[in-house]
Amino acid sequence: MSNVFPVSRPRRLRRSESLRSVFQETEFRLQDLVLPIFVEEGIDDFVPITSMPGVNRIPESRLASEIERYARAGIRSVMTFGVSHHLDAAGSDTWNENGLVARMARICKDTVPEMIVMSDTCFCEYTSHGHCGVLHGEAVDNDATLVNLGRQAVVAAQAGADFIAPSAAMDGQVQAIRQALDAAGFDQTSIMAYSTKFASALYGPFREAGGTALKGDRKAYQMNPMNRREAVRESLLDEQEGADALMVKPAGAYLDIIRDIREASRLPLAAYQVSGEYAMIKFGGLAGAIDEARVMRESLGAIKRAGADLILTYFAMDIARDGL
Repeated sequence: MSNVFPVSRPRRLRRSESLRSVFQETEFRLQDLVLPIFVEEGIDDFVPITSMPGVNRIPESRLASEIERYARAGIRSVMTFGVSHHLDAAGSDTWNENGLVARMARICKDTVPEMIVMSDTCFCEYTSHGHCGVLHGEAVDNDATLVNLGRQAVVAAQAGADFIAPSAAMDGQVQAIRQALDAAGFDQTSIMAYSTKFASALYGPFREAGGTALKGDRKAYQMNPMNRREAVRESLLDEQEGADALMVKPAGAYLDIIRDIREASRLPLAAYQVSGEYAMIKFGGLAGAIDEARVMRESLGAIKRAGADLILTYFAMDIARDGL
């Protein structure tokens, strides 16, 4: 019996670190990462989020120094989430010109003007019931919420936010916000749509981080995780309504959706590596079950490989500190 040897040997390009590096197909850079931050009013010290090791609620009084620290580390973009002590049924503090939404944007831009500030535009952290809009009975009133989203967007833009990032999952929210911004003279303010946002179990730690009072769920307005065609349709609707960038949330369990939308749209595409994804990697590392640093980079690389241009991740400062 004659020996048969392979003609093609892919291992030739893997035999040294130099070769592996030269032929690596996917790269991500620090500037591709957006750091989500939680800012709480009325507190004096950082509050550790126990379900997200290494992440804290930032006292509003320390936000400026934190933004400076991020900028020194090379972080270029943040997404702001507020933890409000001024709750009501509508979340009206969000459209108060001196409310927490406005103050966060103003502090960030006044401290580091070149920092890209993305203002999460929703109501769940500002309503007494924890839902993402105005309740009519037990359901969220879509169109009444659209009006308030427009108000919040204008206030954030006035305060200096570069991006309005509506996460409320209301039908028509991008169009309503675009119209409100343009009417108020903010036609240059961009919209990053949470265009495909699933009703995911992976948001669990975020509930602690944001202090939401929600009882029940958001399945009536966030997407069914099992729906792939609808996911693409949702993002294309937001593109038609005037979004400047799209987003898939969560990221790691939805790489197929990221790829589908990347192939269907030419808009910039973000993906949000959410709190549960972060927590699983962190706790796995703490337990010694995985190499946290390697899994972190692999997970971010997979999101980038699937087609995301930007990644929102709580690991951004880890990457900035330890390098790529």
